[in-house]
Amino acid sequence: MLNELKGKLQAEVERLNHEISFVLPKEIEKALAHGDLRENSEYKAALERQQFAAARLTHLRLRLSKLSGVSEDDIPRDRVGFGSRVTVQDLDTKRAETYALTLGEFIDGNEDGAGELPVSMASPLGKALVGGKVGQSVTIDLPLGRRRLKITELATVHDLAEGKQRPLPP
Repeated sequence: MLNELKGKLQAEVERLNHEISFVLPKEIEKALAHGDLRENSEYKAALERQQFAAARLTHLRLRLSKLSGVSEDDIPRDRVGFGSRVTVQDLDTKRAETYALTLGEFIDGNEDGAGELPVSMASPLGKALVGGKVGQSVTIDLPLGRRRLKITELATVHDLAEGKQRPLPP
């Protein structure tokens, strides 16, 4: 899973490098040919896109450097961590939900094909779940109120790589 994320980050870095080096300079040159820059919206848009792309590129390079220092061996095998799929039961509503813990960049707001909701490890929910074990309860204070959740199932990145899901404890 780490290699997949590194690959996605690297692909975006390459796309942004191409955009900054080739696409945007051509757009800026084309906009400059239109004359008066004070009222040239194409020029302003290209410069704004260039600034955004440069900032995103810096962020991605930082992420990549941090990820390069992480090994799958560093990820716990018995606790919720990066890449885990965790099922929780809301202790108040008794409703079960399954989450996939990931980095924020890879969340598009949709469930994946397995019915899991992607959750950023930096979110309040992600922070509360990280380090948890099956059978453990966590409490999360959210703007809409407090949620009490019990971890009922856990598949770590190691289990998922091996095609296994950790069963419920006896």
